Amino acid sequence: MSVGWRGDLKARGDSQPLVMVHRAVPRSSLLSLLKKHKPQLRHSKDVHIMVHLDCLLFLHRLAVEARTKAVESKSSTIQPNNVKEVAKAILKKSRG
Repeated sequence: MSVGWRGDLKARGDSQPLVMVHRAVPRSSLLSLLKKHKPQLRHSKDVHIMVHLDCLLFLHRLAVEARTKAVESKSSTIQPNNVKEVAKAILKKSRG
């Protein structure tokens, strides 16, 4: 087996990639964490999907802003200092 450019596992000789789906945090742990911090909050059973999507949107917004900052500094790649510079502003915008 080899790893493709997207991180998918590909079997040799197969044309179809084998996709492995991993959850970073188990659903039960996420729900208990939400109840611990906001016990009065009511949520549906599929709230873990919404939390995952919010994290992806946050990372996308961070990457776009860091890319913009890298272009402003005439760099062709995003450097760690570009991410650090925009992280505070993105966190402030993301608070609900």
